[in-house]
Amino acid sequence: MSKTFYITTPIYYPSAKFHIGSAYTTCLCDSVTRYKKLKGYDTRFLTGTDEHGQKIEEAAKANGKTPQEHVDYIAGLAQDLWKQLEIQNDDFIRTTQKRHEDVVEEIFEQLLANDDIYLGEYTGNYCVSCESYFTPTQLVDGDKCPDCGQPTTVLKEETYFLRLSKYADRLLEFIDQNPNFIFPETRKNEVVSFIKSGLLDLSVSRTAFSWGVKVRSNPKHVVYVWIDALSNYITALGYGSKDDSLYQKYWVNGNEVVHVVGKDILRFHAIYWPIMLLALNIPITFRLYVHGWYLMKDGKMSKSKGNVIYPEQLVERYGLDAFRYYIVREIQYGNDGVFTPEDYIKRINTDLVNDYGNLVSRTISMVNKYFGGKVQKTKHDHSLIQFEQELGQVAKVAVQDYQTLMDEFKLGDALKALSILVGRTNKLIDDTSPWDLAKQEETKTALESVMYHLLESIRIITVLYQPFLMETCPKVYGYLNVDEEFQGFESLVFGSKESYEVVKKAAHLFPRLDEEQESEIIRSWMLDTSLKEPEIEPILPEITIDDFSKIDIRAGKVLEAAYHPNADKLLVMKVDTGDKVRNIVSGIAKFYQPDDMVGKTVLIIANLKPVKLRGELSEGMILAAENEEGELHVIEGANALNPGSKIS
Repeated sequence: MSKTFYITTPIYYPSAKFHIGSAYTTCLCDSVTRYKKLKGYDTRFLTGTDEHGQKIEEAAKANGKTPQEHVDYIAGLAQDLWKQLEIQNDDFIRTTQKRHEDVVEEIFEQLLANDDIYLGEYTGNYCVSCESYFTPTQLVDGDKCPDCGQPTTVLKEETYFLRLSKYADRLLEFIDQNPNFIFPETRKNEVVSFIKSGLLDLSVSRTAFSWGVKVRSNPKHVVYVWIDALSNYITALGYGSKDDSLYQKYWVNGNEVVHVVGKDILRFHAIYWPIMLLALNIPITFRLYVHGWYLMKDGKMSKSKGNVIYPEQLVERYGLDAFRYYIVREIQYGNDGVFTPEDYIKRINTDLVNDYGNLVSRTISMVNKYFGGKVQKTKHDHSLIQFEQELGQVAKVAVQDYQTLMDEFKLGDALKALSILVGRTNKLIDDTSPWDLAKQEETKTALESVMYHLLESIRIITVLYQPFLMETCPKVYGYLNVDEEFQGFESLVFGSKESYEVVKKAAHLFPRLDEEQESEIIRSWMLDTSLKEPEIEPILPEITIDDFSKIDIRAGKVLEAAYHPNADKLLVMKVDTGDKVRNIVSGIAKFYQPDDMVGKTVLIIANLKPVKLRGELSEGMILAAENEEGELHVIEGANALNPGSKIS
């Protein structure tokens, strides 16, 4: 019987479209799952969305939607993104699903019956955005949330509390007896220190809003996010339902369970969740892998900073494999990673274009040129055999190191170990100079041996790349005519395949990218809000008439319009705004053809700082609105308005 492996992402909060931070976590879990499948494990992979809470309720109300309509929309975006990234999740749990809500109700009542939850009163500074209370010492600048910087509100409400303090010693004992419970080690040390500083009982219900799972025995209370959200890891397996076979198989009797979370939710998963399990008498079978964040040069990704990058844009232009390779390669074990356009392009060019892609192309070309596309393993002893033996040894070490590192969730390091083998395979060409060997008949056998070693090494490299390069690996197997029996981990022994017959001509796996040009394109995406999916957010804070007076809105007449040469979603227009004819780029090409715009009187923000969008200067912004179907409609001015007429 196969060993089982159950892995989960956190369930993501559906406040807005997901950027590359969420994609990193999900791609990491997917790559590990693919690796475990190759190793013969019976795997199960869970992701989903955390859909309750005051923030959702307020955002939906501000946009004229019900909370359910809001979360349905964002959950749909998430599932579409995971399909585009070819994420092979087995389940997508939503906390608004009945299968989850019913069990959460029962869990709460069970904890209440056991006196692990009690009714009390709480007064404190509450942050709506983060849905958390903070003590006076945790606040910054008087009353601001330490996490998001927004002002907090002093709330006093009746609430249920979970007795964290009751289980603190048992949890410390569990961590001590299970040293691999939290990894990396630094995160475990943080948790132990936090517990030892003294655990306060945790507020686990709210009465200030209604969007959530009601407490069955006291319906004016809503089950707070942590009991609701954290339970998903077992409700998705059928815990508490008539059919709990998946729960028994993967959780109770499973071989390996891993929760993968960002460092910002470490405390909830390392303290609150295991204490809930202890109180429910459910075995703590999971390990917790805590990763860092993807940062930009100016800090954490933030829409307000204009430094957010979305996966769809990168995948559409550079391909799925390039994105997925970079996203797990660049963050090192437990640390933060920094995304820059330059690093993204450089990594693709270096690792995928130069090292791997060129190796495949050069080798196939030489095998066709020197041997008509066919080579066999030979036992001939020749003067260059030491280089082949060195390659075989490097391959053996790389296979061992790669698997050790993958098992430790050090995916970036595993890819580094693999790059050593790629580099050593390229070096075999430099060491043996096949073009010189081909000049003499007596070295033809040595040449064939060199070609065989190159192909065999490429095959092993490709087997190890499978969890990361979904589209490329099948291509390489096709180029080398590698049967399925030589695509698995059981074939990772150098010399397993006796012969090769390659295709006559192989297309380049990855096109070379112009670093300066492509970096500029990515930077433009970060600034161009028209390329991003609309976010459902509450009305912004009130402004004064002085604030409004800083915005100069003018009527403009569209004289010319054309599609942007490098972006399907953009139109480039010449607009007369009275003072001059402006070049304006707008993300409306999906809804308007160029001819539709010519002659329209539109409203322009005329004093917006000019920016380049995919190489085209934009000297203003055309005002538009979005309906519930996601369709953009340009706001038109009356035809009687002259170009330059001021809007107030």
